Amino acid sequence: MNLTFLGTSAGSPTLQRNVSSILLDLRQERGKFWLFDCGEATQMQMQKAKFSLAKLEIIFLTHLHGDHLFGLPGVLTSRSLMQNQSPLTLIAPKGIKILIETVIEISYSWLTYPLNIIELEENCTVFEDNQFQVEAKLLQHRVPCFGYRIIEKDLPAQLNIDKLKQDNIQAGPFYNDLKNGKTITLDDERIINGTDYLGQIKKGRKLAILGDTIPCQTSIDLANDVDLLVHEATQEHALVDKAIERGHSTTVHAATIAKQANAKRLIMTHISPRYNLNNNKKLVNEAKSVFANTEIATDFATFSI
Repeated sequence: MNLTFLGTSAGSPTLQRNVSSILLDLRQERGKFWLFDCGEATQMQMQKAKFSLAKLEIIFLTHLHGDHLFGLPGVLTSRSLMQNQSPLTLIAPKGIKILIETVIEISYSWLTYPLNIIELEENCTVFEDNQFQVEAKLLQHRVPCFGYRIIEKDLPAQLNIDKLKQDNIQAGPFYNDLKNGKTITLDDERIINGTDYLGQIKKGRKLAILGDTIPCQTSIDLANDVDLLVHEATQEHALVDKAIERGHSTTVHAATIAKQANAKRLIMTHISPRYNLNNNKKLVNEAKSVFANTEIATDFATFSI
């Protein structure tokens, strides 16, 4: 599971940073990509990073400000130009359905694949299958804005084949019973307990990807005990009043949330255009004064989870 930042700027693109978009690479887990926010030029950023639109499974939008969604019509319609398209799910605050329908209609565009649009109005579980669960909760911004908590379900314990061979237990149809922890009797009348041959359950990973917000309890709840937290850090802390006034957080705010939530790692993004890459060290050091395991995202940076 890898997280690649396709855009890390707040409000408008710069020569060094595109606007908000993050790709969660789940090819190893499910052969697909999930996209969080879709600022302008997201599809170009995906091409540069060698991510195919064809593998998109779900697009999650945190909110409907332009720097988080103006790339969406292009992504949706360009995907229609590809062959053998799978269905796509779009999850976003209420209003996204009429926006997409209107853009497609007045631009004489079309979609060649099923698009399932889920509009959010309140806290809920927005996705769940046998591998993952995604929870969405309202943050505190100038418009309805959601944060997402992505939970990978625990992986079952694997059968220790080497130990079975060491005990002269050859492969057979009873392996399935052993995998389920059952007790079986072998042909030589040995009684075997499956739990004796199971490894440890592999704990699933957790991450939180938060939209624009001032510091709030919901951010802490979403980030509780996560392996990785993505939090906006629009301004340095000297501009705290400006950040709060516009519904944003500072470096210190992001670090404080990570600390209070007991997150293992913090990645800051949504950086004001006033800062160039030369300012990264200063911004990171501010956050590290509160939460040591802090990094700052740059476009095309990839983080393993």
